[in-house]
Amino acid sequence: MGGEFAEVELQDGKLLLWLPLPYRVLILIIAGVWAWGLNLQYLYSLRIDVAGLIKYTRGAPDIPMHTSVYRVASILSAMLAVNLMIFWRYTSFDTESVRKWEMLPGLLLLGILITFILPINILHREGRYRLLKNFRRIAFGYIDREQRFSDLLLADVLTSYAKVLGDLWICSCMFFTGISSTSMPERQCGGAYMLPIIIAIPSAIRLRQCLIEYGRNIGRPASERKPHMYNAMKYASAFPVILFSALQKDTDAGSKGLTGEAALYRFWLLSVLVNSSFSFYWDVARDWDLSLFSVARSNPEHPFGLRQVMIFPVPSVYYAAIFLDGLLRLTWSLKLSPHLDRYGDLELGVFILQFLEIFRRWLWIFFRVETEWTRTETRMGGDILLGEYPYKSDSD
Repeated sequence: MGGEFAEVELQDGKLLLWLPLPYRVLILIIAGVWAWGLNLQYLYSLRIDVAGLIKYTRGAPDIPMHTSVYRVASILSAMLAVNLMIFWRYTSFDTESVRKWEMLPGLLLLGILITFILPINILHREGRYRLLKNFRRIAFGYIDREQRFSDLLLADVLTSYAKVLGDLWICSCMFFTGISSTSMPERQCGGAYMLPIIIAIPSAIRLRQCLIEYGRNIGRPASERKPHMYNAMKYASAFPVILFSALQKDTDAGSKGLTGEAALYRFWLLSVLVNSSFSFYWDVARDWDLSLFSVARSNPEHPFGLRQVMIFPVPSVYYAAIFLDGLLRLTWSLKLSPHLDRYGDLELGVFILQFLEIFRRWLWIFFRVETEWTRTETRMGGDILLGEYPYKSDSD
């Protein structure tokens, strides 16, 4: 283990000495909280009522939601910064010391968890309880009829944290099995297929939610039922990516046949392309309601490939989002691949991929919330085309 650690120290810029796996997990989680605050703040500036969309009743309605989120993110960031500075002070970036001081990030993780579930009125108790209820509900793939959008949004965000959940499992497994959680990540901790199973859970949750929605729409026109089944197929397409990644991990180099190294790699690559393409199409056409993949894309009533109602200031914002989403969707599938992690020199690369996926999801949320807002306003009879928003097409 010491030789591997030294090799990573040289090849990966001392990543494991500066930021062992538990700290990287915490950084990614806290980054997600900051990102959500940015989502809320910008959408608030556009007068989009996110709290109303997710059916969240605030104790102090005069305080914007993003202010509360920023407060939580600031406290979590301060806890992380203090803990990390203590860790650096006592380890001095020495390999053996880093292993011995695994308790520091472990205590921080435990402290954040305890703070999150405490019944006392700190750190916005109502918001914490609401989030816990949502997590408990979606953990079994359920959807509350009244809080449908909230449940779907949270479950979608969870799919972007699939690899982070896997890393959290690895940290816990190493800690409780006597392997230092701050040493080289032992990706097979708990068995060769435990990590792929953990990574697959968020997609399985969304798959079940789609099937529930399909069942709720039985008896309605096919146009209302079929999208839920197609959406279920989209989430199911993540499973072959994870499966073939796991199979490659245990395949002998140079093996032949359908279960050989070359064949499994081709199956994996095909799965990546199918999943990424399907997901990209769904983001653009269904989640964002853009016309890029429909015959209406050239409609003169709106910019090419977009739609008539656009809340964000200029069309170029939508085109940039489409491009980035398509590009980063490929990294999402790569991120799901457990077999990439067996090489220590890829730890930094995997960490970057995880950050890119959080960025992609942050970008996705803006347009997904915008779409839900315009759909809701249309159903309620709100006139959203009469100058309430920064951009209108010339034909309005």
